[in-house]
Formats: sequence, C-alpha cells, structure tokens
Amino acid sequence: MARYQLLLPKMGESVAEATIIKWNKNTGDYIEADEAVMEIATDKVDSEVPSPVSGKLIQQLCSENEVVQVGAVIAIIETEGGDEAEAAPAAAAEPQEINIPEEAADEPVISESIPGLDQLETKEAEESKGSGRFYSPLVKNIAAQEGISTEELDKIPGTGAEGRLTKDDLLNYLQNPASIDKKAEPQESSYTPPVHEAHQPKVEAPAYKAPEPEPIFEEKSVAVQTASASGRDEIIEMDRMRRLIADHMVTSKHTSPHVTSFVEADVTNLVLWREKVKSAFEKKEGEKITFTPIFIEAVVRAIKDMPMINVSVNGYQIIKKAAVNIGMATALPSGNLIVPVIKNADKLNLVGLTKSVNDLANRARNNKLQPDDVKDGTFTITNVGSFGNVMGTPIINQPQVAILAIGAIKKKPAVIETKQGDMIAIRHMMFLSLSYDHRVVDGALGGSFLRRVADYLEQWDIDRAI
Repeated sequence: MARYQLLLPKMGESVAEATIIKWNKNTGDYIEADEAVMEIATDKVDSEVPSPVSGKLIQQLCSENEVVQVGAVIAIIETEGGDEAEAAPAAAAEPQEINIPEEAADEPVISESIPGLDQLETKEAEESKGSGRFYSPLVKNIAAQEGISTEELDKIPGTGAEGRLTKDDLLNYLQNPASIDKKAEPQESSYTPPVHEAHQPKVEAPAYKAPEPEPIFEEKSVAVQTASASGRDEIIEMDRMRRLIADHMVTSKHTSPHVTSFVEADVTNLVLWREKVKSAFEKKEGEKITFTPIFIEAVVRAIKDMPMINVSVNGYQIIKKAAVNIGMATALPSGNLIVPVIKNADKLNLVGLTKSVNDLANRARNNKLQPDDVKDGTFTITNVGSFGNVMGTPIINQPQVAILAIGAIKKKPAVIETKQGDMIAIRHMMFLSLSYDHRVVDGALGGSFLRRVADYLEQWDIDRAI
C-alpha cells in the first residue's frame, strides 16, 4: 500500500490560505477519485477539495475552522500500489515531513475586493504579539471588531486544544465579561462594546448586579444578540460570507458618497424579440437566453460611449480601466450574495455573454466558483426585478464607482407618440436605477449613462438575427 499526501490546492493568484469549513470524509472512509474530501473557504469563495486518487483516508492533518496555507499537506490517503509514499504533484517544493504549522505564515494575503460576495476585502490576521499565545484569524478579527486588546485576550480562558481560545470562548466572554477578572481594566462591572458617540447616547450602568450587556452592531461587529428576558429571542451568528458582505457594505458607504438616478424604459420590443427567439436560440446554442446578457450588452455599449463610468479611485487619482469586466450579483441558496465577473465583456457577442452568464450563475449556486471568478470587476449589475421589485438603490461594489439595478418588467399603460397623435397602449415597462460615486461621477455623467443604457434597450431591433 502507498500513502498519498493530499495538499491544499492553489485557488487563485491572490489566495495564500484557506479555512477548513467541514470534513466530508472521516478517518477510515474510502474516497473515490475526484470525490470531495473537505469544504474550504477563502476570503473570496467557498469551494470543495477533491481527491485526485482513490483510497482510504487514514489521517486528517488539520481540523475544522483551522487556517491552512496553500500547498500544505492536509490529509494522508492510503492507495493501492507500492510501499513507498506518493507525493502530490505540488509537493516537490514542500518539506518531506508531514507537519501542519499551527501559526499562519507571515506573508500577507493579497486580497481583492469581494463582492458580496463578490469582492469583499478582509484583513490578514497576523500572529499575536505579547504573550505569544496563538489566536486564530477569526478570533482576532472578532476581537478587533469589538475593541478587545491582546492583553485582554490573554486573560480569557480557552477551551480549545492546548488551551487555545476558540470563537465560542470569545463570544461567551462578550456576553458575560464580568466572569473574567480583568485586573488591568478600570473598576467596572462589565465590558461594553465600543460605540460611536455621534450615533449612540451614553447609557447609565444598570443598578442590578452583573448585568449582561447588549452588544451593539456597528460597522464591523459580529452578529451577537442578547436574548430577551422572556428567552424567546433567537441568537443567530452571522456566517462567514454574511460578515464579509456586512463589512463590505459599510466600507462602501463610508468610502463613496452615493447618489442614485432613475429612468423608466419601454422594453416591449426586447421582450417580444426574446419570446420569439428563445426556443430557436436554445436549440441552436444549447443555452437558455435570459434578459441578463441583454442588459449586460447594453451596459457594455454605454460604457464604450462613456468610459469614465468604468473607473476606480485611488486617493485623488482616477484610474481609468482598460478592461470592461462586468460583475453580476447572484443570490445563493443560502440567501447570501456573490458577484461573479464576466471578464472582457466588451469582446463578447450576445451568444458569448449568454454562455458566460449561465456558466457563472450555475457555478455560483453550486459553490463551484474559483477565487479568480469574483475578482477584477469594473462595473456591477444587480437584478432586483428577479425578486419582484420594481426599483432599488444598490450599494456600490468597491472599488468600482457605479452599480446598475434592474427592476421587474411590468405591463403598464403608457403614452405612445405617433404621427397620428398620442395614444395609450399596454407596454412592457421597467425602471433602471444607477448608484454612483459622487466623488468622481457627477449627475450629468451618471444620468446620461443611465439614459444611454435605457436607450439601447428601448431601441432593440425586433428583427435581430440570433
């Protein structure tokens, strides 16, 4: 029998580590080739790690919620064959010993913005300073958000391996800090999370003994709710992706002065054209054509006309993007949001856009996206109409400067101008809304760009060939 070292695979140029979410296989289980061994999470996407070989899992070298470096050995699989151990293809550059370090590497992760997931940014956790006690990136992130110093962390007892402080230990401490003797703190009965004074009035400490403080959600706080006296409230902690989304949304609002413009578009010809060609299109191309690639095509044409909407900001510099990479906000079955990106959308025709949209949407819903699929977007589209909403005021996906929301298409009576005079007819109408960064996009540009997108949709050729 041979032993195969399964390595954490490379998941994109900007990803140096991943967090183990769940082991799909236990020690002793048989694994088929290409079968998922574990689920992992990076600061961009969640994905699975398949085994390139068939065999029995004989050792797990990392635990759930542990942060592991790309290229590290994560499991040993016993395969049929010779007596000598096999090495994974990328193991040549790795030490021969099977050793998973407890501490994260010093080199920081180069993190692109994610949104929603799609391009959310997280800070790389560094090794704790002071006592030398190890804290996981998640624990240190929560501590930083709640204003807890390293010295205070050192005083909290841990229930993890070798006394390690776990997430649950820290959350329990936040709900009942009075249970820990904080000698370095002023004489106070309990810990209160930091609050912006401009937004939260000071509250007198309760007279009763050892109260449980109510954590206040602000910019980057973890979702910790204190149950009511009745005990009927449910405590729900945000999952990893929801925390990333929350941080990204708050950062965007703090970064960009948002302005939103609206237009109403008559898309009757577009709707009739799609209804006419969708069966033939699917038979010819093997793909269903939705409205999304049509909207993206209109946006790309408008960006070509007004390229200053396709920029980002660096201090007092405006970076005009050469590529037109369109992100499309996609709802996941979990209720979270991620933004896969169609790279070089200006070089694709409608068929190419349709194939890209369908591919990215399907992989997003099945957790098959790679980190590179959600990076480098330059403009984002979100379809609020898919939820029956007629309009919305989306938040800009940093570091972009504009995002387009597409409302539901509704049949409405509308005034039609003809040579014989005005008339009222039933038309397919929809609202488009554009949120833009007023630091660099003024109302003239934002409003004109939005109108141009609507014009391209309204002027759709009903006789257009597939």
